[in-house]
Amino acid sequence: QVQLVTSGGGLVQPGGSLRLACAAFGSISSIRVVGWYRQAPGKQRELVATLFTGGYTNYADSVKGRFTISNDNTQNTVYLQMNSLKPEDTAVYYCNADLKKHTYSAYEVYWGQGTQVTVSS
Repeated sequence: QVQLVTSGGGLVQPGGSLRLACAAFGSISSIRVVGWYRQAPGKQRELVATLFTGGYTNYADSVKGRFTISNDNTQNTVYLQMNSLKPEDTAVYYCNADLKKHTYSAYEVYWGQGTQVTVSS
């Protein structure tokens, strides 16, 4: 079984920084896309950033220039570095990965548990 474990959330003041991590455990053959999403109270879950195999990245306009998605393939971990945080960044953050467990299996999407990020003075 594959499990994504998220960490790094917390309370930070406006202008501060946090780094989220999402580690993948289990039998994994390859990962095609990894991403971070967030959901604020009363709002739909929205895409924050994605990282494709080969290094291509994509960001929501609201976080461009402030957030950076990266990965450590040796650790099967994806990070989200969040700088210049704003109160409107407050949300539960989720990671996901489009991966396959074996060479001949199909790609499937897995989600990590959410981690709360609160930006407040």
